Amino acid sequence: MECYLDNAATTRPLPEVCGLTAEVMGAAYGNPSSLHKMGVESEGVIRQATERIARTLKCPEKNIVFTSGGTESNNMALIGTALANRRRGKHIVTTCFEHPSVHEPLYYLQDMGYEITALPVDSEGHIRPETVAEALREDTVLVSVMLVNNEVGAVLDVEGIARTVRTYNPAIVFHVDAVQAYGKMQLRPERMGLDLMSVSGHKIHGPKGIGFLYMADRVRTHAYLHGGGQQGGRRSGTENVPGIAGLGLAAEKAHEDLEGKREYLYGLKRHFLSRLTEIEGTEINACHPDRVEDTAPHIVSASFAGVRSEVLLHALEEKGIYVSSGSACASNHPGISGTLRAIGVREDRLESTLRFSFSVFTTREELDYTADCLRELVPVLARYTRR
Repeated sequence: MECYLDNAATTRPLPEVCGLTAEVMGAAYGNPSSLHKMGVESEGVIRQATERIARTLKCPEKNIVFTSGGTESNNMALIGTALANRRRGKHIVTTCFEHPSVHEPLYYLQDMGYEITALPVDSEGHIRPETVAEALREDTVLVSVMLVNNEVGAVLDVEGIARTVRTYNPAIVFHVDAVQAYGKMQLRPERMGLDLMSVSGHKIHGPKGIGFLYMADRVRTHAYLHGGGQQGGRRSGTENVPGIAGLGLAAEKAHEDLEGKREYLYGLKRHFLSRLTEIEGTEINACHPDRVEDTAPHIVSASFAGVRSEVLLHALEEKGIYVSSGSACASNHPGISGTLRAIGVREDRLESTLRFSFSVFTTREELDYTADCLRELVPVLARYTRR
């Protein structure tokens, strides 16, 4: 049996998404900026995809800016906003367990003279809006937090944080990294008080190399890609028409019977958690057993006493089970996960943690097989490690 349980890293594209992407690549290959018929056809493909995405957010189509994915969306939001508001202030508030595509641009801005305040989170990965309020200053120009943590599945109270920011100073821009949230929960950025929101296509069974940034009307960013002035000058470059088409369809499909999909994933999560607790020495991270539905439905982080995560990962791989030891995007930055440290995972568990992440294609049988393999492998590997 093959069990792909690394959906927080990337998802299997839907067959219909693959079909549409290939079809558009072969047929609608005109440059969407061209004035002739083939250019107009490509522009129509982009318009249809934009309409599909805007419907999922209940927002105007003009608020959608296509990017190459979550990393570019986050960079565009952070660096673009900081530069556009540099005369007003150079203070940015974030959390201590953001994705690398957020904290790396913030390090870049720090080198440019910006001051970054990274707030702590509790053991369940939560941060109180009051904590954010205490960090805000007259020179704060941007607040950036993730909605769903990519390693442990913690869900932050972004609506509460948005209200706090607005109350303190409505001019502060509020950015949310929704890469792990979009398609897993209903998002209404305008109602939620979000100014900027980042999304990636390959997390929702869409193509890689495509994503979008939701931009509220009031937000102005400093463009750092200069060229033909596409997308209203907000992001120059010939649009990835096949990728945009696939993203639009994937977004639409992800939101069909969204509540039903959430219930299915939560059912899988509760079942898998019950199986994991049967394994001696196993601890679940950032998920209280009585509050499972306060976390993301598709991510489980578990620590296995006395077993190195990389060793266990490859032992599972030999049995056809594919999981992660943390954020796939952090693999180029080896070391202990900052997220696990942030939520207070004990030192002896930091190198013994795996992330299991599901999709609508995941079955209970796959999770039972995985749990059975873990029950077999963990005691053996723990004894081997102690030697």
